[in-house]
Amino acid sequence: MAAIDISVKGQEVACSDSQQRLSLFVFALFFIFGSLTSLNDVLVPKLKSLFSLSYTEAMLVQSAFFFAYFVASIPAGLLIARIGYMRAAVVGLTTMAAGCLLFIPATSAAFFPAFLGALFILAVGVTVVQVVANPLLSLLGPVSTSHSRLTLAQGFNSLGTTVAPYVGAILILGAFNEVDTSSLSASELTAFLAEEASVISHTYIGIALIIAVVTLVVWLQRNQLKSVSDQQPHNFFSTLTLLKQPRFAFGTAGIFLYVGAEVTIGSLMTDYLMLPSTMHLSAEDAGKHVALYWGGAMVGRFIGSALLRRYSPGKLLAFVASSAIVLISISANTTGSLAGWTLLAVGLFNAIMFPTIFTLASEGLGERAAEGSGLICCAIVGGAIIPPLTGFAADLSTLAAALFVPACCYCGIASYGWYARRPYAQV
Repeated sequence: MAAIDISVKGQEVACSDSQQRLSLFVFALFFIFGSLTSLNDVLVPKLKSLFSLSYTEAMLVQSAFFFAYFVASIPAGLLIARIGYMRAAVVGLTTMAAGCLLFIPATSAAFFPAFLGALFILAVGVTVVQVVANPLLSLLGPVSTSHSRLTLAQGFNSLGTTVAPYVGAILILGAFNEVDTSSLSASELTAFLAEEASVISHTYIGIALIIAVVTLVVWLQRNQLKSVSDQQPHNFFSTLTLLKQPRFAFGTAGIFLYVGAEVTIGSLMTDYLMLPSTMHLSAEDAGKHVALYWGGAMVGRFIGSALLRRYSPGKLLAFVASSAIVLISISANTTGSLAGWTLLAVGLFNAIMFPTIFTLASEGLGERAAEGSGLICCAIVGGAIIPPLTGFAADLSTLAAALFVPACCYCGIASYGWYARRPYAQV
């Protein structure tokens, strides 16, 4: 998932060795928040098993995480304008670490809403870091090479979303393959579930330690950027007037639908691949396969980057969204490996959707592009709404039938691609 673009006027940055080092740390930030986002796909089936949740309840994990984007995106932009990029990054990282540490009391309490609270705090920090990372990276070097730096950073983000589910499946889901819970007594089952819950907290404690190291490094570099901001804060309600522009409004809805569909499929993937009607994998093996879903998106970015030089972005967006619909339809109406692999393949076609929708929606905004970026970031809240709707559909029917919900999302995206197939000036 791409970070949003927020610019601050009067920013003066000289290209130096220290700024090149800062670029490496920003790449690390992209890797970290990409990893934390996709790690939820492993956390969903784990918590579902621990607390005997329905699909609707389990998908509240994603709701807690992605609702933070709606709440924190605009305040994060104001924070940057007030204290600067580096200090805002420290605030975001510190909040992330605090969210990870809150998994300790959540585990002790064995209370599902406590896990949701920890995830929300973690996601607030992730949101702040995302709002900081993209524009900060563009400042750390010549303008002529900013595109290549941002592209490389997105590669690190995709690497994080690919690696985290695989490692998380080993750390978080592994024990479910080793113990037959049906053979345990009530007391033994209680002890086993408590131990499994502690696996989650231990994993996030490790993540908190890594984040703490990165936070320290960023803090030590906090004075490397000299910034003087003359940016006037925007009124949120005046920003909403951008929605009067059909191309922008439709694109904002497209981001809502895309994030919702992508997150939904990733969240359900482990449970889906464990079904006897699909690949009948163990929890750990199914979790590892989620890495292929996100890895497909990483590969697709390079393929899509080349194709976007030759074909209309809108038409290509319509094509990949339509392809996703076809793959979902095949998966929902078949069984065995074909059902599993076709759903995994959707990740490949997700690759260019976010940046393409974002770019098409931003065309013609001119000086209001920064306002539009903040509003589009709020639309990431689709990741909080679409997953539980799909979970509710799964509870009413089956997981395969519930795939109809993300398929409808891709229909909306395909429609937007066709609508925006011509450059803004020609619409």
